[in-house]
Formats: sequence, structure tokens, C-alpha cells
Amino acid sequence: MTTPYCETLGIDVPSLEHVKDHKEARTYSLLIVALLEHGRAMTLAEVAKRFDEAGVAPAEDALLSLKRCRPARAPVYRDGDDYGLDPHDDELEFWTFRLGLRPPRATGLRIVPAPLAGVELPLTVAELDEAWRDQDLNGWSAQRLALAILEAHGRAMTPQAVVAFADEYDQLNKLDTDSSQYWRRDAAIDVREDGLWELRPGSGALISARRAVRNRIEVVRRLAAKRPDPVVLDVNRRAADRRRAACAAELAGLRRVLVHAFPAKEPEAVVLLDVGAHELTTFLGDDLERAREQLAAYDLIGAVDVRALMRALGFDVGERRLSELGPPQKSVSLNKRGRTLKLTTAMFIQGSCGIGRPLGDAKKLREYLREGRTTRLIRRLEADVKSLYALYEYGRLHGAVRLRWGFLDEMISVPWGHHDEQRLYHLMDRAHAEDRSLEVVVGTAPGWSEPWARAQRCRAEQDLHGYGLQLVDEDGFVVERHEVQRARLIDPTAR
Repeated sequence: MTTPYCETLGIDVPSLEHVKDHKEARTYSLLIVALLEHGRAMTLAEVAKRFDEAGVAPAEDALLSLKRCRPARAPVYRDGDDYGLDPHDDELEFWTFRLGLRPPRATGLRIVPAPLAGVELPLTVAELDEAWRDQDLNGWSAQRLALAILEAHGRAMTPQAVVAFADEYDQLNKLDTDSSQYWRRDAAIDVREDGLWELRPGSGALISARRAVRNRIEVVRRLAAKRPDPVVLDVNRRAADRRRAACAAELAGLRRVLVHAFPAKEPEAVVLLDVGAHELTTFLGDDLERAREQLAAYDLIGAVDVRALMRALGFDVGERRLSELGPPQKSVSLNKRGRTLKLTTAMFIQGSCGIGRPLGDAKKLREYLREGRTTRLIRRLEADVKSLYALYEYGRLHGAVRLRWGFLDEMISVPWGHHDEQRLYHLMDRAHAEDRSLEVVVGTAPGWSEPWARAQRCRAEQDLHGYGLQLVDEDGFVVERHEVQRARLIDPTAR
């Protein structure tokens, strides 16, 4: 048995009793588990009752915790008093992994260090290379370095050869050709009459040198076992690229529509904007049934307060993707005294797209409807949905929308900007890698009939500090990325 949420995610139905003791179990994460288990939207009171049944917390305490945990944040949405899950939200897939409800996407590999030789066995050159490679040898005494090098080579050596070998790993080591002058007469190294350095057998210092080298090898191998293997990283990276490409292809094939209706609670006029076909269709009064029929042909529906609007239209969204075009957050703090600014969709359209009058006045629209001035009503509603379309495309391009109010100028991420879709920085990376130009529309939202009429050519170049890419126009001026409304790669044959 499964639930719609779990079926979309391709996971087994979880049990709250089994997950409640997980290390990632918190009020919010357990809310997600309860919704996955139930398979549909629930009120917080229903979730609290389920928490009580599963032994998470008494219902009264659980309800207080649920209200305080900011429950209406992705991937959870609020629809009236009900809270549900968006099964297409990437955050939900991430939570299923964190809570152990699905296996990791990446392949893991545990490196088992090879066993080390005992102190009774002589050192080898390979062991010295493993112990000293990219290491600081300044903490090693000159005699210990010479001991290890002479034993690893298994013969007497000139002081110059011994010092040269140590310098290959660290030129700041303490060993030099005059080091033998400071060794005691009973040192572990003899200086022969011909000037060569030679090991004195049976020295306890030699055992100490072997132990020091092999202890260093043990540390090096232990640290290496904790680092990801480059081969495994490459395999996982390629697999992730394939998943992203497949997801991008799926998203590119979606039929998308933006919906705007008036009045929102009891629609009498509805405008549908087909994103792919770039077409508008308006329905009035008795034609609303045709609007519902047309909506059935789309895979993704976007609107302000989209779930409430679909419910008002009497349209069952089923498993379709929904894009909420309302404010991505309700308010923003202005100062430490607690003054806040209430955010609206119109503010984000103005800040992102530069449209002065993005949405019509509700009072005026009601007057048009009451007086039967359908032409003006339709014209205003179509202008409204075009403004929503401009905001929607801006969010898809940047993954965020822009808030500009007084001293505020910041970007706020939006739920409809999927990271696997082709965003501006993806286009810039590709243009830079392939030495191609970009065509961009900068400033205010482009016109509806000719969206690329104001396009200009730009190139993606490294910025002066080398931190990333920047857009530069044909005159050499830097183009502010947040001002870009549309962007596309230019065919290299069109130069």
C-alpha cells in the first residue's frame, strides 16, 4: 500500500513510530513524515493527534510545537487550515534522504588502509615517500632523517646524496652535510674514512626511526581514508550531471500555463496564458467550463494563491505541478525596533521587472464587472497576467525575484525557479566555455508582442577579482546581472 506523495517520490510509506527517534527528528521533519504517511493534507490538530498516537509528544504540547516551527515552508504549504506537501519540491527529496527514507544517490566507497610492517623490518624508499610526501620535516632531527634514508637505500651514501634525498621532500629540514659533526661518538651512524655515511647495526635509534616513519604513514593513510576518492567523485559527478540533464529535459517538456481570475474567490472572468505558445485566452461567465477543460491539457499551473484559485474554479489539480506566484515571504524586517514591511506580489513585479502598475485595482475591476464593461475588464486582466508572466520568467532565469523598496534591494528565492532549469549563470558558464555571445534584454520587462526587440549582445568574462563571471556589453560596460530580464545563447554561426 502506498500514498500519492510516496508514489510520486518513489519511496515506501514511512512510519512515524520508526522515524521519531532518528537523529534528524524535529517537529518540522516529523510533520513531513506524518504528511507522507497520511498521503494528503492535514490540519495541525490532526498532526498533533498523530504525534500523540506515535508517542512523540502529548497532543497539546505537540500542537504548540507545530505552531512555533514555521510549518508553512517548503516543501510544506498551507492551504487555509490544511498543510500539505509539494511532492515535486526538491526540498522534500532532500528531507527523505536526511530522515533515512531513501538511499543516497551518490556511490560510497570505504578505503581500507593496508597493514603496516613491524619495527623489526627495515624501511623502504616507498615508505619514506608515503610518509614524507607533502609533509613538513622540520620537526624531525637530522640524525633520524639520515637513519631512515640510509636504511631505505640499504647502502652507505655520501652526505650530499642523503641531504639531496631529504631536500626533495622539504628543503627546510634540519639535515645538512655538516650534521655529522654534532653526532655523538656512539651515534647510530658512522662516518667512514672515505667520508661516506653508514649505518651502525643494532642501534636503538634505528628502531625509533622506523617507528616514527610508520606512525606517520598510519596518520597519512587514516586521513586519506576520510577524504573522498577522486575516482568515486568523478563517477558521482557524472551520475549527478545525467540526473540533472534528465530533469532539465523533463522540465523543458512541461506544458505550462499561468492563470489569473477575478474575483479570485468566485471567478467570473479567467485569463489563461500559455507560456510555451505565448498566447492569451480569456473566458467570461458561462465560458468558465471551457477554461477548466483547457486547464486539463497542462502539466504545470501557476497563479497567485494557486491552490485556492483552482479550488474556486472547481478544477482538480491531481498530481500536476503548481507554481505559487504569490510573495515568497510575507514580510521583511526593517529595523531592530521590530518595524516590518508587508510584501505583496505587486512589489516584487515592480522591483524585478520595473512595471509601474503591475496589477489592476480590485475596486475598479469590480466596477467594470458590475457595469458590463467587459472590454476594459479583459484588457486589464490580460495586462495583469502579462505582469505575472514577466515575474515568472524573471524568477525562472534567476531563481529569485528582486525586492526594491526604499533602502532595500535584495534577491529572494522563489519556489518556481527550479535549479535544474537553465538559469542565467548556466548560460554564462556555457557561453564562456564555448566562447559564445549572449543575447540579453536588460532593464524593464520586455514587450509582449516582440520580447527580444531590445536585446543586446554581451559576453561572459572573468571579473577583475577572478571570483566569477560578469556580463560585458559590446561597448565594454559591465551589465548588472539582476537587471537582465531575458537571456539566450547566440548561434555561433550567426556571428
